[in-house]
Amino acid sequence: MRTLIAASILCAAFVATLADAKENPPQSPPPKPFHLPATDDFTLPNGMKVTIVPYGVVPKIAIRAFVSAGAVNESAGQVWLSRLNASMMKEGTAARSAEQLAREVADMGGQLEINAGAEYTSVGGVVLSDFGAKFITLIADVLQHPSLPASEVERLKADLGRELAVEKTEPNSLARERFMQVLFPDHPYGRVFPSEKELQSYKVEDVQAFYKKNFSAAGTHLYVAGKLDPGLRHSIQDAFGDWARGSKPADFPANPVKAHSLHVIDRPGAAQSTLYLGLPVPGPTSSDYIVLDVLNSLLGGSFASRITTNIREQKGYTYSPFSQIGTRHHLAFWLQVADVTTNVTGPSLKEIFAEINRIRKEPPPEGELKGIQSYLAGLFILRNTVSPDAVIGQLHFVDSQGMDRSFLSNYVQKVTAVTPQQIQGAAESYLVPGKMTVVVVGDKAKIDDQLKPYETAAP
Repeated sequence: MRTLIAASILCAAFVATLADAKENPPQSPPPKPFHLPATDDFTLPNGMKVTIVPYGVVPKIAIRAFVSAGAVNESAGQVWLSRLNASMMKEGTAARSAEQLAREVADMGGQLEINAGAEYTSVGGVVLSDFGAKFITLIADVLQHPSLPASEVERLKADLGRELAVEKTEPNSLARERFMQVLFPDHPYGRVFPSEKELQSYKVEDVQAFYKKNFSAAGTHLYVAGKLDPGLRHSIQDAFGDWARGSKPADFPANPVKAHSLHVIDRPGAAQSTLYLGLPVPGPTSSDYIVLDVLNSLLGGSFASRITTNIREQKGYTYSPFSQIGTRHHLAFWLQVADVTTNVTGPSLKEIFAEINRIRKEPPPEGELKGIQSYLAGLFILRNTVSPDAVIGQLHFVDSQGMDRSFLSNYVQKVTAVTPQQIQGAAESYLVPGKMTVVVVGDKAKIDDQLKPYETAAP
């Protein structure tokens, strides 16, 4: 509770700092660096990687296995098959029914979470520390012996079908789908949604084949973090030692498109236009990645960012614009998103590109940059002190990208060392308006004329 209260106070302080960053640069001392506790890393004879890290004093433990099995492993006709597989894995094992699984984990003070993402399926959760060894055994059972019952396929497909129907009506979902299709043509990264017909065609044999092909010890990394009881290493060896090694996970290299294009998705009568614009940038292993992280926060990725200040605070075009750096294996892309009133669709794009061009031409003032650096450094520390689950997320990020873990220990130091000249240089090199993909979802009849300047010419 004390940690949560402190976190809330710190978060409020950051918001207040950001609100005044441009006029009153914070004079606080440099943020303290993040210290990653010593980890116990080992590999089982079957190739499964394990990382154990003691963290915190609250008697809870986070345990998650990341399996190299996600959307990237789906063929063109199998979109969301990894998600259906994840749902079915919660429906029991050879030794436990779905009800038994849920009840056992609830008795441990947690719940079983199975989620399929772009590149990994994660299996695990957070339980009371006293049940760490028992939870490890349960996760091992789910990973190695899922029943994948045919009786549940139609119900789970219906659940996904309802979710798909909702997603396909959301302008942000439509914009995201088109943006990823353009950036990653003919690659799994670019396949966001299946068709309803495609989804309903999946059979239990398809799920079983997906599981059999992609789930194995060699493609799995198990993370354990929190207040640890002794003997967990032995429990892991007992629970996972007999799992078949399997083949090494396949690699799916991508070559994202970096070229100017404008795409309009018509929604007649829409009161708003949804804007997605961005382009590929260097990935997490690049020496410029942290500079780009700071640049993103200064430009559009924080409440005090320039684009937010411009089109939200000063002009009232939108309520909650944001930018981010999305990552995949060894690559990244910068993306700016905004929902704007229909009649200011063109002006909003004009202001966004004006801010991009301004940071490309002029280094930011020291005071503005310091405010953003303090925000990023503090947020990083905050994220890694609230929950051991957050530490697992950070470790998985650097490990899956093949990065040295010193990235985490040195993050705060490197963020605060970024100079205004580096920000301007990175913007000039990487945020090139003439190479950006622009997607607009809105009333085409009302926004066509506003978008003409962005059809062929670089902004």
